[in-house]
Amino acid sequence: MNLKLAGDFTDEALVDLARQALNIEIDGLRAQLPRLGADFARACRICLDCRGRIVVTGMGKSGHIGGKIAATLASTGTPAFFVHSAEASHGDIGMITRDDAVLALSNSGETDEILVIVPVIKRLGAPLIALTGNPASALARVASVHLDIGVPAEACPLNLAPTASTTAALAIGDALAVTLLKARGFTEEDFARSHPAGSLGRRLLLHVRDVMRTGADVPKVAAHVPLAEGLLEVTRKGLGMTAIVDAGDRVLGVFTDGDLRRALDRAADLRATRMDEVMTHHAKTVRADTLAAEAVHVMEAHRITALVVVDTDDVVVGALNVHDLLRAGVV
Repeated sequence: MNLKLAGDFTDEALVDLARQALNIEIDGLRAQLPRLGADFARACRICLDCRGRIVVTGMGKSGHIGGKIAATLASTGTPAFFVHSAEASHGDIGMITRDDAVLALSNSGETDEILVIVPVIKRLGAPLIALTGNPASALARVASVHLDIGVPAEACPLNLAPTASTTAALAIGDALAVTLLKARGFTEEDFARSHPAGSLGRRLLLHVRDVMRTGADVPKVAAHVPLAEGLLEVTRKGLGMTAIVDAGDRVLGVFTDGDLRRALDRAADLRATRMDEVMTHHAKTVRADTLAAEAVHVMEAHRITALVVVDTDDVVVGALNVHDLLRAGVV
């Protein structure tokens, strides 16, 4: 093996090699555009009509790409999973049912491990979508629909290592997933349901009741108590505010750091001043079933950092501040 030392390449030469590789891959992607037509639409119809799952299979680098395509389909509204072609002929083909559709990736279209399971797929009656770079290949000929993903050249200077061809396969897989997503009317809320641990899932699925403080952790005082007692409640509960409530725990107002500054500006007596004399009467509140993201919007719109949570009768049931939303990943 004749290897050149890294020192034989200048920085400019290394960057130029990278640009060449990217340009070859870009050319490979451009080659896909004119091929998108009736066959691609048929593949979409098969997936949309599928009553089971899309079973993606492949070997080697195509298998790695297949795994990513299956994951993208599954997370965008098209139930899918990946089956390794070699494992399929040793029992895993039992995962495939007649209600499924199979998406097989093979650049050559002659991958033995895929061809050996084709008769079983055909006997089941499951439609077979083939992605190959060879329309004359055995896999292309037996497929229910064939998508030609051939590229002019690989980015590998030896034209051997799968590079541009795997990029093209991945891009067509993404195009299929995105097309199906739009055809199914898949929404942000649907995406969040399949990504509950992600930031979008937290934003769209969490409600105020999931993050609010309840019970003894909720700051609240009666309207008649002195300002000094209200300040102690604010300090104890650590939310930077307290709700002012009537005998039935219905919210009358809220007392915040801003109200305290205004009270001190007018030299209010901490023991003689009642809480209802210094509170903000029109308190901003939210319901427990409000989306946490909406609570963030209320805080931002009114430049506040905490909210009282009430029920339909304005009875206080909880409280939260911006730190609670930060911990939950909503902000």
